[in-house]
Amino acid sequence: MTETPPPPPSASPRRSAPARAGYRALRAVRQALRLLAVELGTPTAPGTPLLGTVRNLWLRRLPYGVAFAFAVSLLPVTIAVLSHDYDMAGGMAGALATAQAAPLLLAVTRPLQAWWVIFAADLICAQALSLLDGTVGRPWPWPPPVIVGYLALMLALALRERRRTLIAVWLATGAAGIVSDFAAPDGIQSTWVLLFVLSGVVLMMGAILRERGDAQRKLIEQETISEAERARRTLLEERARIARELHDVVAHHMSVITVQADSAPYRIGGLPAAAADEFGAIAASARESLAEMRRLLGVLRSEESERHGGPEKAPQPGIGMLEKLVEATVRAGVPVELALPGEAAALEPAVDLSAYRIVQEALANVVRHAPGAPTRVSLQTAADGARLTVLIVNSPPPAPATPSAPLETGGTGHGLVGMRERVRLVDGSLDTGPLPDGGFRVAAQLPLAPPAAPASSPPTKDSGAL
Repeated sequence: MTETPPPPPSASPRRSAPARAGYRALRAVRQALRLLAVELGTPTAPGTPLLGTVRNLWLRRLPYGVAFAFAVSLLPVTIAVLSHDYDMAGGMAGALATAQAAPLLLAVTRPLQAWWVIFAADLICAQALSLLDGTVGRPWPWPPPVIVGYLALMLALALRERRRTLIAVWLATGAAGIVSDFAAPDGIQSTWVLLFVLSGVVLMMGAILRERGDAQRKLIEQETISEAERARRTLLEERARIARELHDVVAHHMSVITVQADSAPYRIGGLPAAAADEFGAIAASARESLAEMRRLLGVLRSEESERHGGPEKAPQPGIGMLEKLVEATVRAGVPVELALPGEAAALEPAVDLSAYRIVQEALANVVRHAPGAPTRVSLQTAADGARLTVLIVNSPPPAPATPSAPLETGGTGHGLVGMRERVRLVDGSLDTGPLPDGGFRVAAQLPLAPPAAPASSPPTKDSGAL
């Protein structure tokens, strides 16, 4: 019998595991270097000045002044240190000092690009100093002026760049110091650890300041948005309340129409069948409209009113109830004088309700914000009978006091917002504002006749019934 040859031995796992581990390590190093290059090559908001969003003009100009002061002071100092202390040629010292100090002016708008220039100049300066005899016994690879300028640059970077970029800059600074330490001349005072630690501290402090400023700006923006949303919600709540109050007014008229249409065949003798059917259709439409209005009221009814017993069942007030309102306000500690028209004018229900609510809100504001202030409420009808003037004027309070709450709690609590909406509803006008003596004035002009409805175009054959 022929024996089958054994299969070739496979690669030993013990031999392939180190290779795979080395490959993974090499791939991780490549990814880290690629990420480092991306972070160091992608500046944040290039061209935008530091503190450019600050409202104060002097604070916006502060980075330019600081950068100019550092550049002007470090340039001659660096030239003097390199030429006198390290015995470097004057031309080379001037060129390196310019490359190390002048880019600080660029750091105001493009700090990351300025770092590339200064970092490269620092590396070239360290290599040049390692070849000079004057370096023995002196700081290397970073002379003191280089450290000062580099820390100023770190502050500009921290105020602009994101956290990963700052970490990449800090690691690049440390890597350059470690590499230079292997080629350090004999007898030098190593400064790479000092720069590495100080640059990390400056970057961390600057990043904390920047992130704190960003958080404050976002908080202010959020407060502005919340205030706008709060004002919008207040306006919508007031409009919904006005709609609920007007529901009672409209429902009364619709109920009258329904009763009249249903009773017409019994009240009018000899009514033709066609007319009786027409009255029946009118009554049915009125009842359907009332049902739709009740459903609409259920949508507009707030959760607060639901918690307090459901829909309001009390009749809507008018100027005939102002005397009771004034009495309640007087009991709250506010002396109020009321002046009503001599002849009772026939007011539309919406105008009557709006006049009462305006007075109610104005008196509530007096009780809350100016307790004890003498107040005068006057309602006057124009000579032509076209409008009603509602005027509430209060004097300054006699002494500072703790604001209290009005005895009547039927108001909306939305103050001037509710007044404006009610006046706009009846096509009137409102004028409010403080008085020179410290008081406050509310004046409303309400038309006695209902606002004219817009003229409707004649129906076409394509228009449907509403």
